Amino acid sequence: MATRGRKRDTAAVSAQNRAAIERCCIGGMCDPQRTQGLKAPAKKGTYDLINLEGPGLFLAGQVSKQGGLTGLTFVRLQIDGRSVVDISFVAARNLGYTQQNSFGLVLLGTSVLQNLTFGWPAPLVYKRSLKLSVVVNETGVVQILANVLRGTC
Repeated sequence: MATRGRKRDTAAVSAQNRAAIERCCIGGMCDPQRTQGLKAPAKKGTYDLINLEGPGLFLAGQVSKQGGLTGLTFVRLQIDGRSVVDISFVAARNLGYTQQNSFGLVLLGTSVLQNLTFGWPAPLVYKRSLKLSVVVNETGVVQILANVLRGTC
């Protein structure tokens, strides 16, 4: 009888292990979710648009800016307190990030509406926090809209 109990315990542990593996979504990301932040109007200053607590996976993000003439609005992505993206809209244009590239930044838009996207082929892990913020150093910014695609493993 003791042997049967052990077999049942082993079967229960195996079922728990399979469930844990399925939850980890090998080869993909579990529980995808979009988180959005908005600031309208966006006067000069620093705005934390998205703050996420870890652990989690970052897949992609975008920040669109409507208005402003100089492009001196900076987009900052920090993962676990480390700088991952820190670039202004005008710098992205001047550096040629206007088409798909291996660095993961792409700037699209017109003189009135600009959209900076960022993402990489593999998700980035954040253990403690993910923060997406902007620093507006120009006048005339009507609104800033940010989105982050995140998930879990």
